[in-house]
Amino acid sequence: MELPLVSIIIPTYNSEKTLEKCLRSIKNQTYKNIEIIVVDKGSKDKTVEIAKKYADKVFVVNAKERSEQKNFGIKKAEGKYVCFIDSDMYLEENVIKECVDICEKDKKIGGVCIPVRDIGKSFWVKVISFERELYKGSGIIEAARFLRKDLVKKVGGFDEDVVFFEEFTLPQKIEKLGFDTKKRCKSYVVHDFHDFNFLNYLKKKYYYGKTAWKYVKKYKEYGSRQISPLRRFGLFFRNKKFYSKPLLALGVIILKSLEYLVAGMGYIVGKLER
Repeated sequence: MELPLVSIIIPTYNSEKTLEKCLRSIKNQTYKNIEIIVVDKGSKDKTVEIAKKYADKVFVVNAKERSEQKNFGIKKAEGKYVCFIDSDMYLEENVIKECVDICEKDKKIGGVCIPVRDIGKSFWVKVISFERELYKGSGIIEAARFLRKDLVKKVGGFDEDVVFFEEFTLPQKIEKLGFDTKKRCKSYVVHDFHDFNFLNYLKKKYYYGKTAWKYVKKYKEYGSRQISPLRRFGLFFRNKKFYSKPLLALGVIILKSLEYLVAGMGYIVGKLER
């Protein structure tokens, strides 16, 4: 029996430093019935040139946000399943096989979460990685990257007017149809912070915060759980693992506090600009 086709969609912009490793990891998957779709938004470097070496389909579109690029990729995808990977990520070799197996065994599975491992030389990358480990099993911080395309199309794809937690908008809409998007595979997607810049990281949080009000308004119950600082810090303090690495734990408190500060400023500005 022919294995179902999986369409892997990668939004790119000036991604030449990391894209090739990303694409090679897809080519090296143990699961082979894959089409690679790269959707670029006008890169000035060699991103498109690199993409054409590996991808089955390469498009350059006039898009402002990643959600627009992803939705364009959905329209061009021919697979039974779609998987969304960022250009600064690469997959362990069994990721796609595990995701397909999970979905094929249970028709009520609408999507699969792929756990993320962060790598980089900066102390703050180690903090981010440690923080991510604290969320395992919490059910509020992981969004499914691997999804059934029929359900994706049925709910209209990603919300293009939301930048804050945009990756969560699609799984939530699928869950409302009665499908599970919380299953996790065992293999990881690795996020490579190759040139982490602390100031730029906080600037992104400010930018994301500007559409937080839209996200919370549309996904009120789920969004309030994700955004609440009391819930977030409470999750840290209740986790025994948090106390196993005091220096990283302190880093998590500092980083998260700064994120809430700048994202909160963005939230206020976004509300005023609407």
